[in-house]
Amino acid sequence: MGRSVWGFWKTVFSTAVLYGSLALFTSILHNVFLLYYVETFVSIYKIDKISFWVGETVFLIWNSLNDPLFGWLSDRSFLSSPQSASQITSPEVVLKRLKALSTNGPLFALSFLAFWVAWASPGLQFLLCLCLYDGFLTMVDLHHSALLADLVVSATDRTRLNFHCSVFSALGSISVFLSYSVWDKEDFYSFRLFCVTLAAFSILGFFVVSRLLQQRFNKEIRLKQDEASTLKELSVGHALFTDAQKPITIGHYLKQLSKHRNFMWFVSMNLIQVFHCHFNNNFFPLFLEHLLSDNISASTGSILLGISYVAPHLNNLYFLTLCQRYGVYQVIRWLFMLKLGLSVVMLLAGADHIYLLCIFIASNRVFTEGTCKLLKLVISDLVDEDFVVNRRQQAASALLFGMVNLLTKPGQTFAPLIGTWLLCVYTVLCRPRFCWLIRKLLLQNLDLPTWRNPSGERFYDQTSVMIFSRGHP
Repeated sequence: MGRSVWGFWKTVFSTAVLYGSLALFTSILHNVFLLYYVETFVSIYKIDKISFWVGETVFLIWNSLNDPLFGWLSDRSFLSSPQSASQITSPEVVLKRLKALSTNGPLFALSFLAFWVAWASPGLQFLLCLCLYDGFLTMVDLHHSALLADLVVSATDRTRLNFHCSVFSALGSISVFLSYSVWDKEDFYSFRLFCVTLAAFSILGFFVVSRLLQQRFNKEIRLKQDEASTLKELSVGHALFTDAQKPITIGHYLKQLSKHRNFMWFVSMNLIQVFHCHFNNNFFPLFLEHLLSDNISASTGSILLGISYVAPHLNNLYFLTLCQRYGVYQVIRWLFMLKLGLSVVMLLAGADHIYLLCIFIASNRVFTEGTCKLLKLVISDLVDEDFVVNRRQQAASALLFGMVNLLTKPGQTFAPLIGTWLLCVYTVLCRPRFCWLIRKLLLQNLDLPTWRNPSGERFYDQTSVMIFSRGHP
């Protein structure tokens, strides 16, 4: 009876479920952070505009550099270690990732709490909180993403891991819905208590899950050590430990990466994909308002907006099922062809077909987000290829994920800039609406403080409005 109960719980808490649950402990905090951190500092802490923009500028630089920096600090020992590590998924590497998650996960949750209590001047607190939060978030995300490549090798197993991540990420969005019931700028106590509860749950989750996974891989390490001692006694495999490599510097690694053709092609494609994702995120509400507002009701617009944010999580579950059957690259190719086909149909049909326009706007975002979520599987394959081509002692998973993030981050910056320029070109022929559109666009895409009145109408911080409105009629 005892063995059957243990077998049941071992099946329920499989490695894939435990790995996927780590995405839950991150998403429940990060969703709330994205929604409320700007409004908290502007409306409650009353941060001045100079400190706000200085903090955002420093954060932009730090956010771009910390991915490869932390990736290199994490994986540099793998690039120069003379240890024998003939398999990509060696338990020692996985154990190191899990130890990093067990430490950085709780620290990430504590850095989340630092936003909601005033402990320094608003400008200083804003800068320090953003950098600390993004630093620990990057560490958690890099090690969690690297585990996708280190835990398993087969595409089927990696698809299953990504499937569980999508399930738990969708569950993590519940924190956003719950936060609406406790958010009150006049009485911040309930929201602070809510954030403490979320952080405590996240800390406990990171600690328990990482420990459970460590116990599993500790058993594998002991087995591997027993096998190594047996081989040593038999004088078998001695040659495996004698082929030490010279330490690899960051310059040497970058030179190797520049010759990795598949990596360079992927980064070029992913840069465009990241641009497309953030372009949709930045301008989707504006598309609904100015292309469809005269032809659809407010409730229909709200439904389209809700679908565009919820459907990618749900659709990704279906896409991953297709990946198990047809392969990741085939599914991504189909999504690209589908997006291209819908674009051609919309171009030929014109903007007069309202329902077709609604389908196009919503599906364009859903399919783009779905493609972005599948690209981690491609990066995992690039980790394997880099390991084989450069004959590494161990796969540098976190470092490769960090380099991809570094080279694709410009897409996040170019999206609002190019989008604004396109709207300028499009609206310059309609001069009466030009200034109003650009002004509203700047206010929406520069993360300026906003709030809503009881009727749901959106308002902006008056200081920021004056800055971007000055000189225009």
